[in-house]
Amino acid sequence: MAYLFQPDYVRYACSCGSLKPISRIYFCRHCLKIRCGYCVAHEVDSHYCPNCMENLPSSEVRLKKNKCSNCFDCPCCFQTLTIRAGHAPIRPAPISTGDDVKLTPKKVYYLCCSLCRWSSRDAGIPDQYVATGGWPEQENPQASRISALIDFHKILASRERQQQERKKFDPKRISLQFEKFGLTSAMARKRAGLPVVSETKGQQVDFPHPSIASENVEELDESIFTEPVDITKITTLEQRLQHPEVQAEKINELRPQHKKFLAKRSQRCRACEHNVSKPEFSPQSIKFKIQLAAFYHVPEIRIVTFQPLQVGKTSELLLKFCNPTQHQTRIILLPFYTETTATTTSASGEREELKHENIQLGCESPNLLPSAVRQIMVTEDPKPIKIIPSASIELPASPLILPARDDAAEYDDTVDTYNFQDDPKLVIWRKGNKAVLKLQIMPYDPEKGKENEPVIVGFVMQYGYVNTIATLEHKTPQKVDLKVKLFLTLDKLCGKV
Repeated sequence: MAYLFQPDYVRYACSCGSLKPISRIYFCRHCLKIRCGYCVAHEVDSHYCPNCMENLPSSEVRLKKNKCSNCFDCPCCFQTLTIRAGHAPIRPAPISTGDDVKLTPKKVYYLCCSLCRWSSRDAGIPDQYVATGGWPEQENPQASRISALIDFHKILASRERQQQERKKFDPKRISLQFEKFGLTSAMARKRAGLPVVSETKGQQVDFPHPSIASENVEELDESIFTEPVDITKITTLEQRLQHPEVQAEKINELRPQHKKFLAKRSQRCRACEHNVSKPEFSPQSIKFKIQLAAFYHVPEIRIVTFQPLQVGKTSELLLKFCNPTQHQTRIILLPFYTETTATTTSASGEREELKHENIQLGCESPNLLPSAVRQIMVTEDPKPIKIIPSASIELPASPLILPARDDAAEYDDTVDTYNFQDDPKLVIWRKGNKAVLKLQIMPYDPEKGKENEPVIVGFVMQYGYVNTIATLEHKTPQKVDLKVKLFLTLDKLCGKV
């Protein structure tokens, strides 16, 4: 994988118009198009604690407020706290003989950070006699106010649901709807002379007192201006925002925070609703059930080296091509303004444009839920690419053939058995499924104010792809020619000739 920890030198144009490196894009095998993070829908599969690897469903995570009950984070450096064991002396009851009483140690547990050496003893939290938990939690001073607001809005939501049900009431079927709205019991109480119970009697709640803005601000303590300030004892802004309901001002007031759950996500194509990435359910596994990353299906291009760039002077550019698939591919470099529509070979041997109905789709939608229940995919129109290449490139007329990927050949130093009739002026190196091409580029005269910007080279790469998804219409693998637009960011200009 190229340039994981470096700037994006080689960028691929996504179907939505955004430019991403090959390590950050997907390839949908059903649409036969490149998808980036904006072209896929993100779905949460499971929640888990990154420390104890506890896996919980979404309902329990919501009840626990997305926090693990067993693991804690350091309030100073936000690292995971560990449980340490110690001994606390306990004085037994005195003996009547008057002899000296020996101290018997007892095992206790406390929280400690192995990075900044913060411990629960620094905050005055008492030690626990059980290692499994029982640590006291800091209460929210506004807990009663928050619970009152939540209860009030729950009552409002239930009343709105009842009003919506009354609107659906059919007057033609009154006898069948009496019991649904409690009319039968109300009429019976009225005939017996009893008072009618209101429907919302059990849901009545006092309106919470609104917050009143005040212009009076408490005056600052005089000690702020007279006593020296010790920055080491004052919390930082990041430490205060880590616990927003309390926001302690001093270090000794900080309390350990419960570790937050992480989520495993799956990505789904917005066009065909097929998964392009789906991890395994277990939090201890790093494998994927479905992983359609682009570097498994699209040829990868790396910049090997290039000569110093000067305006009006031809420079050599060495590009390395790699075929990641299990089938031989044929690569053709086309001009920058070539259309990127996919093509295929018909039964008569003629080239034709690949239409949507000819694409091998396993089914119309893999989501078995009805359309009224499942999430509706929101798609956007492709955005135009505003980047214009600042150098011309001399593209080869002959295609480049790359054999299939062979993992064993990576460590084989013997001569390759492939007998490709390559032009030595074009292909200067080849090994296995990799080859290096030598191209000629010539930078343009930059516009005013863009002299210090790097030179960008653009072209379209056409490559052969074998779609192995079997359907009723296509029982054999379908061979298509796909096109993708690439942008190569080179160095700045050295000067004019």
